[in-house]
Amino acid sequence: MKLDCRALLPLTLAFALAACGGGSDNAGDDAAVATPEATDTAAALPTDSATPSDAATETPSATPSETASATPTPTPSASKSAAPAAAAAPAAAAATPPQAFTQCTVCHSVKPGDNGIGPSLAGIYGTKAAEVPGFKFSPAMKESGLTWDDATLDTYLKDPRKVVPGTIMGFGGVKDDAKRKAIVAYLKTL
Repeated sequence: MKLDCRALLPLTLAFALAACGGGSDNAGDDAAVATPEATDTAAALPTDSATPSDAATETPSATPSETASATPTPTPSASKSAAPAAAAAPAAAAATPPQAFTQCTVCHSVKPGDNGIGPSLAGIYGTKAAEVPGFKFSPAMKESGLTWDDATLDTYLKDPRKVVPGTIMGFGGVKDDAKRKAIVAYLKTL
């Protein structure tokens, strides 16, 4: 009985690791990747009653279809995990703040409703200025009539006090064009 558990454990672990990886869009590629891992893992584990040749013989004979019927849990988990991981990866990449945004985080959050010294920047792109709920804006910002689009954000981030005289934003601005563009591009993803 211990032989069966030890033979299935490496294969189960290999499928679990393949499911967590989510690197391939093709299910056939995942199965091809999982099989060598199972073989390597099975060969590396010592067994009490089996010889290395027994372990090598048993592991390659197990195919994904045989494993699915013997242990149904890893197979559904692998297919369910692969799709969300593939979908989540582009979102994570898009939402990675640029280095220039670090200075913004001193006063601003990117979590909705999490206002600090400055208002939350979550969902700010495309909205009118001074409309973040729960933040007390200056009268100058309330009366500015600005809408946060590419051009307005770029101009404002270059020199906030010039664009909105009387703003309470105590920041000198981002003079580097490329850094401003990177910040604006990031704000669009929030």
